[in-house]
Amino acid sequence: MKRAWQAAVPLGITGILVLLPPPTGLAPHAWRFFAIFVGVIVALICEPLPGAAIGLLGVTLITALAPAVLYSPAELAKPGFNPVNASLTWALSGFANTTVWLIFSAFVFALGYEKTGLGRRIALLLVKAMGRRTLTLGYAIAFADGILAPFTPSNTARSAGTIYPIIRNLPGLYDSKPRDPSTRKIGAYIMWVAFSSTCVTSSMFLTGQAANVLGVELARTTAQVEVTWMQWLVTFGPVGVILLLATPWLVYVLYPPTVKQSEAVPSWAAQELAKLGPLTRQEVGLAVLVLLALSLWIGGASVVNATTAALIVIILMMVTGIVTWDDIVANKPAWNTFAWFASLVALADGLSRVGFIKWFADSVVGQMGGLTPTRATVVLLLVYFGVHYMFASLTAQVTAMLPIMLAVASKIPGINLHQFTLTLLVMNGIMGVLTPYGTGPSPVYYGTGYLPAADYWKYGAIFGAIFLAVFLLVGLPWLNLVQ
Repeated sequence: MKRAWQAAVPLGITGILVLLPPPTGLAPHAWRFFAIFVGVIVALICEPLPGAAIGLLGVTLITALAPAVLYSPAELAKPGFNPVNASLTWALSGFANTTVWLIFSAFVFALGYEKTGLGRRIALLLVKAMGRRTLTLGYAIAFADGILAPFTPSNTARSAGTIYPIIRNLPGLYDSKPRDPSTRKIGAYIMWVAFSSTCVTSSMFLTGQAANVLGVELARTTAQVEVTWMQWLVTFGPVGVILLLATPWLVYVLYPPTVKQSEAVPSWAAQELAKLGPLTRQEVGLAVLVLLALSLWIGGASVVNATTAALIVIILMMVTGIVTWDDIVANKPAWNTFAWFASLVALADGLSRVGFIKWFADSVVGQMGGLTPTRATVVLLLVYFGVHYMFASLTAQVTAMLPIMLAVASKIPGINLHQFTLTLLVMNGIMGVLTPYGTGPSPVYYGTGYLPAADYWKYGAIFGAIFLAVFLLVGLPWLNLVQ
């Protein structure tokens, strides 16, 4: 019965939208595509199937219905045009996306952290030093993510692949169980701190998540705006420091644990560190390779693509025995995320392809006549932030929305396009806190059982509003000062 309800809601919403007349200025096939897209997003919320399966179902459905939802009558009338083959090419395009492969590569990096124990060692050292009190334990989790963030171009690999495997052991020390009233002892606090903190660190560094790398490339190719690693850090630095320091405390106040302190956690961390023993040669080797990757991402962009750099490091990890090919083949989360993101990237591209995003952007511009550059910037940032509820990944939103938002901004007299581009790009991480599907680690923490759906949506909205307010009140004045 529950599965039937979960499936009926997205199907019903899709059906209702299809039956409604399209808005003025939007082609009927684009409106039908949007209806299916909304159905996919609602399905990701209701979860009648795993997220990757829903994404694949969505692109498959659109491929099967391509003449009615993907192509205009003019395209279909072109001599020799074959919608069957063209739609399949579109459906599989996400699997050739370099950013999707970069995310997959980051999972392999996380596998290296796990196999060598390097990521675990870093996190355990912080937990040992700061785990006596629940609040400082939250800071240990946030700082561990912050230390790893510049070196891990995927928040999924960093948070879900490295941080989560450690912190999932902590609630049990307090007899805090998932899907149980005892979740509020400490489990809910730990999981929400980990998730919200990684959203902050994802915005702090250009290499903090894959969507950032993609956004920089899109800005360069569509708006001719170059963004460097240091420009990114300087732009978000003050906001990032404030939010990273404030987040564990805010969670402690707004979503408080009932257990405030315990000697069990630092003792457990010390025992786990003793089991790891001294720093191993493989840990040192991985650290060197990670630094190599970071140097290529920061300084080698003109020589080697970020994804190519990641693949080079993966090959070196295999050559040095840090990971094996069998390890990579057996990494189910990596392949699951690969399929999920590939299908979502295709769906996001489809929104642009059918003209929905252009229609949406033109509609926004039409409502902004007479606004000053500052007010126009704030309005566009609010739209970009809020529209993330429509997207099941930050990568998908960057792909679909960033070029259009930059095009809109370029038409508004007085806007500094370089500054505006920076503000859009650095917002990408903090937007992920909004929904259980909004960024890579979201499904992992949502699936722990420590964060009920109602809590996830409620605190996603609360922390999203806090993050956005700090960004607007601190980040924009700071950017005007340093630019």
